[in-house]
Amino acid sequence: MNTVGRLFRVTTFGESHGPAIGCVIDGCPPGLALAPDDFDTDLARRATGRSRYTSQRREADEVEILSGVYEGRSTGTPIALLIRNVDPRSKDYGAIADQFRPAHADYAYWHKYGIRDPRGGGRSSARETTMRVAAGVVAKKWLAQRGVSVRGFLSQLGDIRPRGFDRDVIETNPFFWPCAEQVPELEEYMKVLHKSGDSVGARVDVVAEGVPPGWGEPVYGKLDAELAAALMGINAVKGVEIGDGFAVAAMKGTENRDEITAEGFLSNHAGGILGGISSGQPIRCSIALKPTSSIRLPGRSLDTSGAPVDVVTTGRHDPCVGIRATPIAEAMVALVLIDQALRHRAQCGDVGTVAPRVPGGAFPP
Repeated sequence: MNTVGRLFRVTTFGESHGPAIGCVIDGCPPGLALAPDDFDTDLARRATGRSRYTSQRREADEVEILSGVYEGRSTGTPIALLIRNVDPRSKDYGAIADQFRPAHADYAYWHKYGIRDPRGGGRSSARETTMRVAAGVVAKKWLAQRGVSVRGFLSQLGDIRPRGFDRDVIETNPFFWPCAEQVPELEEYMKVLHKSGDSVGARVDVVAEGVPPGWGEPVYGKLDAELAAALMGINAVKGVEIGDGFAVAAMKGTENRDEITAEGFLSNHAGGILGGISSGQPIRCSIALKPTSSIRLPGRSLDTSGAPVDVVTTGRHDPCVGIRATPIAEAMVALVLIDQALRHRAQCGDVGTVAPRVPGGAFPP
C-alpha cells in the first residue's frame, strides 16, 4: 500500500539512503502548467538543513520530471517525478543495524517483512514525505486554479502555544509560527532541547479555504474520514482532529452546532464538513506529532537475537519533527481534496441545486 487516492493516485517509492526517491502521479488532468521549479518552494519548506532547528542532512531536492509533461503542460498520462539522494550518511547507522530503536518502526518492520533497511530508517524515514510534498505541489496548483488554497502552521511546540495569530508571519520564520513575538522564545527552547539530547512533540493545523459545498461521500469515502486517514499516515502522527476534534466531548449541542443565517454560518465547530461532505466553510484539520524517536540519550531495547541493549542513536535527526511537518500536512490535505474534487465532478458534475449557497468563513476560522 504505497498508493493514496482513487482518481488522483499517487504512488511513492524509494528509501532514505537509496539512490533516489520518487513518485508516480496517475490521473492528473491534462493541460496543467508544470515545470521543475514549481516544486522548489514547498520542497525547501520541508527540507532538512535549512535551519539549525532541524536535521542537518542537506539534500538538493531537485525534481526531475520523467514523464507526463510535454512542452510544460501535463498530458493526462502518468507523471513520474524523481529526486536523487545526494547526502546520505549510512555509516551513522552501522552500530544499530541489529538493534531495535525504541518507539521507532524497526521492530514492527522486522516482524512484518523479516528484513529491514536500517540506513536512516529505510522506507519508514520521513525522507519519503519529500515525494508527498512534490505530489502535493501538483494538487495545490490544480486546486488554486479553482479558488482553493491549503495553508498550515505550527500551533503547538511542546507546551508552547501561539499567543496571537498573524497570517503574514507564518512563512517568515523557520517554525511556521503565527506569532512573531514568540519566535525568540522558540529558538531558545530548541537550543536547550538540542543541548539536552532529547526531543519534543508538536501540533500542526491546516486550513483549506475556497472548498465548495458538495465534496465528499455520505457513507464510505467521507471527506473527513479520508483526510484523517491521509494525515494519520504521516510519519510520527499519533492524533488527528477535524474541526473542534476531541473538544466536542465536553460541549453541549447548543455550543457545538453551527447555526446558519442568510449572512453565513455563525461558527465552524464541524471544521467545514457535515455528514462527510464539505459545507463550503474553511476545512480545519489538526495533527499531533510525537517526539522524535531517534535521540542520543540511551534507551532500553533488544537486538535481533533477543539480547537486551541500550540504544543510542547518532547521526542527524530533528529534535522536533513537527517543525517540518507543515508542508507535509498541507500536501496530504491537498491530495485528498483534488481526489474528492475529481470524484465529485465525475459523479455529480451536472447536478444543479436550488438550495442557497451560504457564505464561508475566513482563515483562520
